[in-house]
Amino acid sequence: MSMKLSVKHTVDQWFNKIAKNPGLSVTVSGLWLMVVGWIAFGWNLGNIGLIDETEPLFAEASRQMFVTGDWITPFFNGETRFDKPALIYWCQAIAYYILGVNEWAVRLPSAIAAFGLICLAFYTVQWYLAKQDELEQVSRPTRRYLTSFIAAALMALNPETIIWARTGVSDMLLTGCIASALLCFFLGYAGKEGSRGQGAESREQGSREVGEVGGAELITNAQSPMPHALLPNKWYLACYVLIAGAILTKGPVGIVLPGIIVAAFLLYVGRFREVLQEMRLFVGILIILGLSVPWYALVIWRNGWNYINAFFGYHNLERFTEVVNGHSAPWYFYFIVVLLGFAPYSVYLPVSIIRLKFWQRSHWRSLERFQQFGLFAWIWFASIFGFFCIAVTKLPSYVLPLMPAAAILVTLLWSDFFQDTEDRQTSPVSSSPTPPLSPTFLRVSGWLNVMFLSVLATALFNITHILGTDPAISNFHELIQKSGLPVIAGVMWLICAILVAGFLLSRQWNYIIGINLLGLVAFIIFVLTPASFFIDRERQLPLRELSAVILEAKQPNEELIMLGFKKPSVVFYSHIHVNYLGLPQEAIEHIKNQAAKGLQPPSLLLLAEQKKFLQMELQPDDYKSLSTKGAYNLVRVPFKKKKNEKIDIS
Repeated sequence: MSMKLSVKHTVDQWFNKIAKNPGLSVTVSGLWLMVVGWIAFGWNLGNIGLIDETEPLFAEASRQMFVTGDWITPFFNGETRFDKPALIYWCQAIAYYILGVNEWAVRLPSAIAAFGLICLAFYTVQWYLAKQDELEQVSRPTRRYLTSFIAAALMALNPETIIWARTGVSDMLLTGCIASALLCFFLGYAGKEGSRGQGAESREQGSREVGEVGGAELITNAQSPMPHALLPNKWYLACYVLIAGAILTKGPVGIVLPGIIVAAFLLYVGRFREVLQEMRLFVGILIILGLSVPWYALVIWRNGWNYINAFFGYHNLERFTEVVNGHSAPWYFYFIVVLLGFAPYSVYLPVSIIRLKFWQRSHWRSLERFQQFGLFAWIWFASIFGFFCIAVTKLPSYVLPLMPAAAILVTLLWSDFFQDTEDRQTSPVSSSPTPPLSPTFLRVSGWLNVMFLSVLATALFNITHILGTDPAISNFHELIQKSGLPVIAGVMWLICAILVAGFLLSRQWNYIIGINLLGLVAFIIFVLTPASFFIDRERQLPLRELSAVILEAKQPNEELIMLGFKKPSVVFYSHIHVNYLGLPQEAIEHIKNQAAKGLQPPSLLLLAEQKKFLQMELQPDDYKSLSTKGAYNLVRVPFKKKKNEKIDIS
């Protein structure tokens, strides 16, 4: 027991030393963020090929911008692509200029957006805890650092964030803009001097605007603007700029979601008019419009109603009110997405929310502004969850912007257990705006954690019976089983379940979240990364190799047909326009029509799945095989007209 206390005392001394040395504080914090960010977002980011079908659409549209210099209208495969606004394409095109046209450049904007978000979240949690210490006139560097470290780790190391931060699409950029805008709003709101809640009595006169974070004095610069100042404080300004970025990333949802969250929060705490005035809302709207509207004006000027109907009508209004592209799901869909997407920490979300007692409105209104951080995170989480539950079209990526709020909620729950030595008791002592949580709730959540990890381990042991088939990999299940990855993953999570159960029985609460984090890190390193390379090798590599063959074999003006499937990665890697045809009969008719035109050269390239290719019933002397990779055949089909109007393929 004495050794245990000695270790804890040594840890406290170490954090105290860091806190008293600003340079060391910045170094340690930066190293932690870089390690977490590299594991979650950077490691092997560009060493895996683009994943069909969505990622290559963005990559090729950005490449077209980079090559043609047309930074207004996105194009893919010779056609306008109005699915998303321009910011993601601009970012990827700039990355192409710096790194060249490759997978690293495609995914770098998503990774940077995710990394920037966890850095801002780390800062915000540090600032919040420093304000708590200042209010209570104590210094708890161990609690402050451990909680901030956990916040950054939870926000980065969850399946939903890892997947989209490593994918070159717009979802992570949108989340980075929206979540960062909300954090900037809260820093601006909570940093206002004299920001005491309604009914609260002054605990001290003239509370300082300096928060001690990491031993250094952190100047919040969030003071209320002067009565006649034109601009709001810097955090509100940053919020407006980031909202403009969100609008340029995915359209109206970039302002609708932050607007709903901020409005709901301010109405709940009874500060709607007051805060809107200090935010200089009119100026903020001008900033947002000034940054986001010019591109929309230009693209509409160039493309007219085609853009308006496609983007605002189909990709926004219809996605919310109707099922688009078959993406329907039952009402409980997002409960499952959050459970798995924020695993394994999602089992602690219910107790993290109950702990807040958010229904006690008078209590929350009486607190200092900064003490409303947990409430703000809950409204953030609930607003996005509710919004997309109402939307008719449903996709897992839609709720990505609520994952940072989920991480904050769970972090605040565990912050009660990271006590400095002098503050430790047999049960956690909470200095948060909410009373200490009953250990019963945490025990129940802990055993749910054990059950979840056990079920996860069992599912991984039997993954070949759960996964469906992949037409691109004929012996998919057999290859997965031979890789040994399901056994490694199952054993790994089973060990985590046993460790969590052991810490629950010994009531060492503060180690439980660490076991979950370490389990996920081990899963990334030893299972997810090898699995990604395996799937890329079996599913995507054949298409990249065939794209290289196409580049070498294609004659000038020779057409390329893709039969029976759509893989946009071929367009990106071959830099060639592809004509998609669904059925073998369509391909035969198309060949006849092209032959009748007397085109030069008198042939076309055909890329088809083997099954579809056989259904064309071509004879061996009717085509020339160029390459076969995986499940795909690439052939050249020469054509010339016979007198009976049939195709002589020779």
